[in-house]
Amino acid sequence: MSGLKREGEHIQRLDALRGATPPRPHDARAIAALAANPGCTRRALLDGAGIDKDAAARHLGFPAPFGQSPFAITRGNMFEALVKADGCAELLRMLRELLRLPVAEVAYHDVENVGAHLRHAHTRALIDRAAREGQDAGTLYDHPLLTLEIAGHTAYLEPDVVAFQLGGRFHIVEIKSFAVIDGQADPAAVAGAARQAAVYVLALRTLLEELGHDPAKVSHEVVLVCPENFANRPVATLVDVRKQMAVLRRQLTRMTTLDRLLEGLPEDLTFDLRPGEDGRPTRPVAELADALRRATARYAPDCMSACDLCFFCRDEARQEGASDLLGRQVRDELGGVASVAEALGLADGTRDPAEGQEEIARLLRNAERLRRECLT
Repeated sequence: MSGLKREGEHIQRLDALRGATPPRPHDARAIAALAANPGCTRRALLDGAGIDKDAAARHLGFPAPFGQSPFAITRGNMFEALVKADGCAELLRMLRELLRLPVAEVAYHDVENVGAHLRHAHTRALIDRAAREGQDAGTLYDHPLLTLEIAGHTAYLEPDVVAFQLGGRFHIVEIKSFAVIDGQADPAAVAGAARQAAVYVLALRTLLEELGHDPAKVSHEVVLVCPENFANRPVATLVDVRKQMAVLRRQLTRMTTLDRLLEGLPEDLTFDLRPGEDGRPTRPVAELADALRRATARYAPDCMSACDLCFFCRDEARQEGASDLLGRQVRDELGGVASVAEALGLADGTRDPAEGQEEIARLLRNAERLRRECLT
């Protein structure tokens, strides 16, 4: 079968999974969440088909309380306005200190003022010119519009700022309103910001590559700007997002080659919500739940902060007896051992290791032996 024909059938199958509902566009937060659980077949299929997971969760009776409060949104907007005041003067101060810029001032382009339909084309032209000229003077690009292909659909992304560095070097600047207290920030918040910034780095590198430039001109170190302590004074930190980008690339590749996952599903399977005239789903709840269970989930406690279907998948895991699931990082480090009971069984020898778990089982047995020795 030719590549084009296979791709066409692939897209048709994803469209059939989505049904009559229009595809939900991906934003940076949604794309970043893909990297939070790269091994989940259910999420890969739902996101690949552009299915509205929030609408599905609400229809199933398991809504997830995501989204910022109006107060948090207002606080975030005020902090961003402070950082960008007077042509990003405060941001430039931090960039000079953080990146050792030997320039007193830089040019400033507010791409947002061009108009939505022209922003992407204008962004391409500005970035192309900056990469070609490689001037020693820097330029700040405020709210450029980038794109990224997600399973055949174009996602439009809007980073806070792209800072054009000396020598043709670009940095993504991500402005967040969570505080840095005594030099420390909430690790989960930083991890989320890093995943989101990695999406922008990947999109900007893709743009440069399309324009014929070296994608490595975009730094893998992003500038994270947050309020310091309990004041609104901003502080900037460099965050390395290479790990997040590697995970994101793998997941995006997985979403564009879902053939193996699709082959394991019944031909008539669909996650269609069947909206009525009022736009609300009309599909029987039990029928939709059964359809979703045909796609294997990889639920872990981490899902509670990253996926709209987290409560549905948690309930499913509990019904299957998995009430002691390990966190995803621990699970991955233990070679796929999913629960506390499984880990303890391998450690005390009451459970035989599955194929590929022999080394992990040996390490767990050694750890259990050392634990007993310490207690005696």
